[in-house]
Amino acid sequence: MIFSSFSKAVAQISDPRFRRVFYLGIGLTFALLVAAFAAFLLILNWMFGEEVILPLVGEVTWLNDLLSWSSFFVMVLFSTFLMIPVASAITSIFLEDVAQAVEDKHYPHLPSASGVGIWTAIKDSINFMGVIILANTLALVLYVFFPLFAPLIFWSLNGYLLGREYFQLAAMRRVGIKKAKQLRSKHAGKIWLAGTLMAIPLSIPLLNLVIPILGAATFTHIYHRVTGQRS
Repeated sequence: MIFSSFSKAVAQISDPRFRRVFYLGIGLTFALLVAAFAAFLLILNWMFGEEVILPLVGEVTWLNDLLSWSSFFVMVLFSTFLMIPVASAITSIFLEDVAQAVEDKHYPHLPSASGVGIWTAIKDSINFMGVIILANTLALVLYVFFPLFAPLIFWSLNGYLLGREYFQLAAMRRVGIKKAKQLRSKHAGKIWLAGTLMAIPLSIPLLNLVIPILGAATFTHIYHRVTGQRS
């Protein structure tokens, strides 16, 4: 079910509505990464100043170095850690467009979905971003004590959180939040596995820009499969 749903999502990647969300996602992601990087520099500047004197090394103008051509690579590094909460926010806000494109192509026989209001989507997006950032911050303790298992912990944790959010948003637009939670609990294993498969490429810079769209499409297919609908 998971791989079939994912392959259908990949096959539809050229859909204009998918591309629209992709371009919006790139713009929003870039803006958030720039803001996060700027905040990071401001905090370091406030703590240490623009120059640091190190024993045996002397004066280090690290701030100027970070602001030079190397900034791009630092931002790419930032994207590895920030992309999962950013991706979840993008998907939450724009999932309606992706889900509707999937249903128009594969499930045209279904009645129109009630949808998720834009303000509800934004609210859920902000709340979920907070949860996922907090969870990943707490997981840093596990990474320290179990460094060899850090990638598995990272993927499993974020796979659970992403699967939970993606599936619930896909289901909410059809059956409401109460029924969506019931379906999520009933199919928790499949949802966790699918979310983990989405979380793995989300940790790869550049590739992580397209995964949120494929994730939203994949979980739309998964929702319809678990409820007995065939494309």
